[in-house]
Amino acid sequence: MKETQQLLRKHTSVRKYTGEEIPKEKVYEMLQTAQMAATSHFVQAYSVIYVTDEEKKQKLGQFSKNEFQFKTAGASLLFCVDFKRLQIAGQKYGIDITADSAENILVGVNDVGLFAQNFVVAAESEGYGICYIGGARSGAAEISELFNLPDYVFPMFAMTLGTPTKTNDSKPRLPIDAIVHENGYDVEKYDALLTQYDEELNTYYLNRNANQKNENWTRQMADYLVQQQRPHMKDFLASKGFTWK
Repeated sequence: MKETQQLLRKHTSVRKYTGEEIPKEKVYEMLQTAQMAATSHFVQAYSVIYVTDEEKKQKLGQFSKNEFQFKTAGASLLFCVDFKRLQIAGQKYGIDITADSAENILVGVNDVGLFAQNFVVAAESEGYGICYIGGARSGAAEISELFNLPDYVFPMFAMTLGTPTKTNDSKPRLPIDAIVHENGYDVEKYDALLTQYDEELNTYYLNRNANQKNENWTRQMADYLVQQQRPHMKDFLASKGFTWK
């Protein structure tokens, strides 16, 4: 298997690091690599807050309910959807841009995801580990105030990175046949495939090195999706200028 594919297949989230700081020039180098990700219509609707202030780093951990990860991370980042820069670009020509549409929110979220994942690959190729922290959206308003995010900018997720204290086993993903549908969507195959996946993931959970548990994927997803997650986000996005027209 080619080296890049091997790297991608070894990905796992890292939640404890050695505490060794990553040099700023290395962080910027990896961010520049991340910028070469695909972007819808070249809008590049993302910004990243590089958090070097220790007090702000601690508060970011508190607001995202992930304090532990930030304590040992070698670098801490906040990835944001950003249409403010595009608003300013429009003002150069006397144009008021339309940012608050469902399509543009999707564009921004997609751009941030592609940019961040490019960064992850760059970081892991350097031997670092990472963890996405979606909990940043749980404290979106507080984090927005902490970093002085203007209208048309909102936090999508945070990320910690650093030198891992240990290498975890990669968690098994869904069978390839469960996500690939050839020439049309096939609902009928899910019963068998999800049963197979539940058994595989349960075996993984029972035998992994730490945090062993007796769980499977369908039960996890049912429990997670039985209620709406982060319902405050709709009003928060509206407060930042995104009203879902």
